[in-house]
Amino acid sequence: MFRGKSQPDFASMATSAYMPLVKSKMRRSIKRNGLSYRQLIAKVEKRKKENSTKPIRTHVREAVILPSWLGIRFEVHNGKEFLPVHIGVNMLGHRLGEYSHTTKHVQHSAPGIRATRGSKFLAVK
Repeated sequence: MFRGKSQPDFASMATSAYMPLVKSKMRRSIKRNGLSYRQLIAKVEKRKKENSTKPIRTHVREAVILPSWLGIRFEVHNGKEFLPVHIGVNMLGHRLGEYSHTTKHVQHSAPGIRATRGSKFLAVK
């Protein structure tokens, strides 16, 4: 459910009917869509006509997820690689880049040999 509507309701919804359901920042972003955003929308339309299950590769992280994209798979670039993103109802109104994280969790361990002043006197194994 998104704003009281289910996935079948969004399947036939036009972008103009979807606009009042999202926040103003996302509305402005959809209205101002640039060349790369329009190309992405064209790719989605083409894939829907072909009924293809092949994911769409994109660098457009700032694209707002539209209802016509429900059920489509994307591969969004995070700066190093393309990460898979499957569009669902709970993702509407968000951006593609929110689901392709650019940083990983860093887990630090103990310092190495001679990394600190106290460890320079330890014997090397």
